[in-house]
Amino acid sequence: MLQLLQIVTLVLVAAAWAFALAHAAEYPGKMRLDRDSYLTVQKIYYPGFTIGGASEPLAMFALIALIALVPAEGSSFWLLAAALAAVLATQAVFWLMTQPVNRVWPREQQLGTAGARFFETGPSAPSGDWKQHRDRWEMSHILRAALMSVALILVAVALTNSVG
Repeated sequence: MLQLLQIVTLVLVAAAWAFALAHAAEYPGKMRLDRDSYLTVQKIYYPGFTIGGASEPLAMFALIALIALVPAEGSSFWLLAAALAAVLATQAVFWLMTQPVNRVWPREQQLGTAGARFFETGPSAPSGDWKQHRDRWEMSHILRAALMSVALILVAVALTNSVG
């Protein structure tokens, strides 16, 4: 059971990392786009990335479950706790930086009931022009990719420690 939870946790953290990294990797190219092109490109994210975004809270819960089963006196416990802190920080960046802008981008799109409800959640973005929103959104994803990279490395090291 513990080994299965370790694998599930690693896969969920890796999935969350992959989605965050995908956004960050697009940064140089997206910064070259004019307003209309940028806003057109933004529309491609919401169906797939909304579904993939579920990996983050699932990773958080998997980490909590794994931490509860790992002895507190070992280094794996503290590595997993640090990974959880990185995932929680990633969530904070999402809700404080990314989601407020997410409430702006899809306004003109046809969204399903669940999608519309999700994009109405959280604080609204401060007023600003599209470049300010773009810069905030893009920077939030670079921060999220960095935090999820830390989380993935910590989980991998923790699981390597527990095997050896």
